[in-house]
Amino acid sequence: MIYQRTLENSVAISGIGLHTGQRINMTLRPAESGVGIIFHRIDGDKVVSIEARSENVVDTRLATVLGRGETRISTVEHLLAALSAYGIDNLHIDIDGSEVPIMDGSAAPFTSIIEEAGLHNLPQSRKFLAIRKPITVIDGEKRVSIIPSRFFRVTFDIAFEHPCIALQQRSVKVSPDCFRRELAPARTFGFLRDVEQLKAAGLARGGSLDNAIVVDDERILNPEGLRFQDEFVRHKILDSIGDLSLLGYPILGHVRAYKAGHNINHQLVEKILSTPECWQLLEFSDKNLKEALSSNVPAFASELALSKA
Repeated sequence: MIYQRTLENSVAISGIGLHTGQRINMTLRPAESGVGIIFHRIDGDKVVSIEARSENVVDTRLATVLGRGETRISTVEHLLAALSAYGIDNLHIDIDGSEVPIMDGSAAPFTSIIEEAGLHNLPQSRKFLAIRKPITVIDGEKRVSIIPSRFFRVTFDIAFEHPCIALQQRSVKVSPDCFRRELAPARTFGFLRDVEQLKAAGLARGGSLDNAIVVDDERILNPEGLRFQDEFVRHKILDSIGDLSLLGYPILGHVRAYKAGHNINHQLVEKILSTPECWQLLEFSDKNLKEALSSNVPAFASELALSKA
């Protein structure tokens, strides 16, 4: 995927907002090279546009929230993960609510509409953010780092004192096929005690067993059970892909995370952006892409005829 990409056609999707419980309509429209991913919050005659970039993140407590002025768009991570995995760099997203619809709690509905719309390569090449030196963020027990790699890989460990979750670990090299099969169907999850507290606070009004895995102190409450034995850690990887896409560039690096969530993911993005000595923007040509993928990791950037951005 050396060229920038958008959708071939516009496509629409509707669903319930996790926190508002309101019906939300969203349309994904093709965009030109260099536009980026832009949300257009439509409220009557008023339209507020918000770029999907780290500087527009205003909250990471319950989800990743983008904002501009008083306008907010919440729970963007599942959609952004799907767009990132499919290599979509440029897109207009029209949305008439304050949060991306939760759908079934996974990214599978978004992969479906992306494939329905089709992919369109644009004439301008992509710029990749290639990690050259390790970067680490530690927040209490939580830890996330990124090290040099020829590919975008995520290795994630979670640890919960719960019999249905316990310790889970998974490592994936992110690609459209891998995302579709191994990550997109994994649903968000929560503990019953937390869901009850959120609803008492006027949040999670749209939350149900139809759009989340819910566990009490001992068991999974969803009658259909899990889609994967390790669905919990798979969803954490999905979230991290969406959060890290807010760098604004596809990544060449290996993310290693332990007990990470939206907040520390955002901290990693901010630390990457603030330490330019640890990375390089690379622009591949048709000729040198094949060489890059077959070269040794420590030397692949310096040995190739790569254009510095």
